[in-house]
This record gives sequence, C-alpha cells and structure tokens, in this order.
Amino acid sequence: MQWFTSDAYWLSRLIFQRALAALYVTAFLGAALQFRALIGGRGILPVPRYVARVPFRRAPSLFQLHYSDRFFALCAWTGCAVALALLAGVDGLLPLWGAMLLWLVPWALYLSIVNVGQAWYGFGWESLLLEVGFLAVFLGNDRVAPPVLVLFLLRWVLFRVEFGAGLIKMRGDACWRRLTCLDFHHETQPLPGPLSWFFHHLPRPVHRLEAAANHVTQLVVPVLLFTPPPVATGAASLMIVTQLWLVLSGNFSWLNWLTTVLAVSALDLSARHPAPAFGNTPLWYEVVVAVVVAALLALSVRPVRNLLSRRQVMNRAFDPLHLVNSYGAFGSVSRVRQEIVVEGTADPVPREESDWRAYEFRGKPGDVRRWPRQFAPYHLRLDWMMWFAALSPAYARSWFGPLVERLLDGDRDTLRLLRHVPFPPDEPPVHIRARVYRYRYTTWRELRATGACWERTYVREFLPPTGLAPPAREP
Repeated sequence: MQWFTSDAYWLSRLIFQRALAALYVTAFLGAALQFRALIGGRGILPVPRYVARVPFRRAPSLFQLHYSDRFFALCAWTGCAVALALLAGVDGLLPLWGAMLLWLVPWALYLSIVNVGQAWYGFGWESLLLEVGFLAVFLGNDRVAPPVLVLFLLRWVLFRVEFGAGLIKMRGDACWRRLTCLDFHHETQPLPGPLSWFFHHLPRPVHRLEAAANHVTQLVVPVLLFTPPPVATGAASLMIVTQLWLVLSGNFSWLNWLTTVLAVSALDLSARHPAPAFGNTPLWYEVVVAVVVAALLALSVRPVRNLLSRRQVMNRAFDPLHLVNSYGAFGSVSRVRQEIVVEGTADPVPREESDWRAYEFRGKPGDVRRWPRQFAPYHLRLDWMMWFAALSPAYARSWFGPLVERLLDGDRDTLRLLRHVPFPPDEPPVHIRARVYRYRYTTWRELRATGACWERTYVREFLPPTGLAPPAREP
C-alpha cells in the first residue's frame, strides 16, 4: 500500500534508531553496575522477596521464572551487547523479521528489569523507554521505508510527554502560572549539573522568559506535531532546542535525551537527503503493524482520560507491559533544598563530639565545595531516591533502613555506589546517623571568597545514631 510508508523520514528513522540504541546501552549499563546493591539477592530490596509476593500477571518478568545474581547480570550485559549491535547497525543487515526480533530483545529484557525494580525503577523515563522501545520493534529497517502509522504513534508519545508535563504544571503549583517557578527550580532540582549554579543566578526576567517558553513548548507546540511539514518539522525542532536547554541545566537521567530522540523522528529531512531505494513492503508486515497500532490506540483511552482529568497523575503505567503510559514532571517545585547527610563513627558510644565522617554520594550535593557533575543520561538511582527521602521520610521507608545496615556491615556492593567512603569495608563504622540540612547556592561574592558553591544549615535529625543489633545469644 502506497500510503503505508513514507520515504521522507528514512534518515530521521535511522538517527532515531541509533540514538535509541545508545540510550538502551546506558540503561542496561546502569542496571548491570548497580543491581547487586539495590535489588540483588542480598540487595536493599531483593528481587526474590519481591517476586514471592507479586504475581507474574502484575509484573511480567523473566525473573519471575528464575532469579540469581548471575542470571540478572547475564540479562543486563546481554541487553547491553544487543543494544551495541543495534547501535552499530546490525539490524540493517538482517531480513525484516530478524531486525524486528533483534529490537524485541532489549525491550523484553528491560521490561523484566523494570517490573522487579521496585522503588529504584519507579521513574517515568523507565516507562518512556519501554513504550518507545516497543514501537521501535515495528519501525522497520533498511529493507522497507518507514511505516507512517508507527511514525504517528511516536509523535503521539511525544505529544503525551510534553502536553502532559504542561498540564500538570498549570494544574499544580501556582508558581508556574505566575512564571516564578524557575526562581527556585535550578537550585532545588534532584541532581544539579555543572551549569545549574549559573542557571540559578540568571536574572529573574530570564527566569520568567524560561517559564513562559516552557508553557508554549509544552502546551502549544505539541499540537503542531500533527500538521504537515514543514510546520511539524519546525515544532519538533523547537522541542529539540528546549530539551537540549534542559540537558544543560540539570541531570534528568535520559528523560530529555529520549524526548529529543522522539522529536528527531518527526523531522522531515528529505529536502537535503533524498531517500535510497526501498524494496516492496511485505503484506505480513503491514498486517502486523496495523494490528499493533489498533491495539495501542485502544490502550490509549485510559492515559487520555488521565490527561483530561483535573486529578491528573503523572508517570503512571496503565498496563504491566508499559505500552501506553502517562507522563509529566515537576507539577510542584520545592522552594527550599534539603539534603540528607549520612555520617558514621567508630566510637562505641556515639556522642555529638564523636568523630563523625560523612559518606559522599556521586551526584547529590554533600561537600559544599564539590561542584556538581554531569551524569545524565546515566541514572544514579540511589542519589535520586535520597533526594525524595529529603522531601519526606515516607519515600525512604522501605529502603533507608536496609541501606544503613549495609553501611554498618561494610557491604562492598553498596559502597561502590558512593563516591567517598570514610571507612574501609573491613573496618565499618560502629554507628550511623543521618541529618537533614538546608542547602542553598552561594552568591557570586561568596563563591569568590570561599570557593564553595553551596552553603548549608542544619535543620533536623533524620536518623539518630544507629548500630547493628548484637547477635542473639544461644540458649
């Protein structure tokens, strides 16, 4: 069928597929390097304990059938290897059905990880990667021109990501309507980047312009994605620019990168890059794509209802396969940054004057002189959850206690997640405490005088000095 494909988007598809493969590599690499401490058999939230109480139908995963740390590592590194093969263009060397199966592998493996990842994998970009990754299975390879229906669904995902984020802001914090949220956001965001200090110190009129531009990009521009080129191409290009601005201003894992990749799929680059000759589209492929598109449109009903609801929720998966989801971010913005500082001491009786030494995390603020680093699109899961814990202890109820136990035990897998550990693994601290501090960016004058980018003030105790319980005596 002539209408089924569009040669004009062959280069956009190619860039999209290679960039998506690169993000898959990042996701699987993070899983492989962090899982033992977080969800391993002896991890903070062990997978075996989770699958014992959650049925397969609610969380379909290979690890429902079998789990061991070695098997998880095999799946994560296999996903990384397949993603690297896709990045290298191996799918273009295969027949169409083979390329589809190859794209299905990382999706199935990452779905298995997310569905047992618990609190560590409860972020919206996990579902976004799975939804986009599933669509990539049906996008075809060099043997056929890009299918229009799948390109449409990619725009549908991009629309929901941006429009959902725009609505949640307008319905949420009043500072978005007053255009004042960015007076605080660059300072209070989860993981600041190396330029976040400078973004925070931009003049307030620039912050108003940032907020207004955000509303236009998220509430007006997404509608233009469904218009003919060059308008749709211009809308996608504007989205790419705004996403790259967000990349510069903070560390949001692969959210902004994947949104940029989605926008690339909507670019019509045919004027400067004529399409190569494609073969005939197989009938079976047309049937499969049509059935999948119809199913995904049917699954879109609940996300659309959520989008239109005054009680809109963000980052919700409506099916266990994460095929069609709702998105949104920063419906409310914190005015004050609070950070949990974890400290240990070797003193058998902990006192205020004891030698308390701080554990330093890789991404979250700690040492006031340490300038924030760029980690995105790599995702520091523990650092992100520490930010949530500082907002409310409820976010940390399931995992903070086990984290402290592993620090007291000198668990090497847990210590590898940290940047600086003040005690060697074979001589762990006797007691751990956690305190909440208010952090604020220093001014230009304070930065020149002290060399510190942060200033902090003690707020309250988060966890009193805690040690491991002594072993029970045998009767």
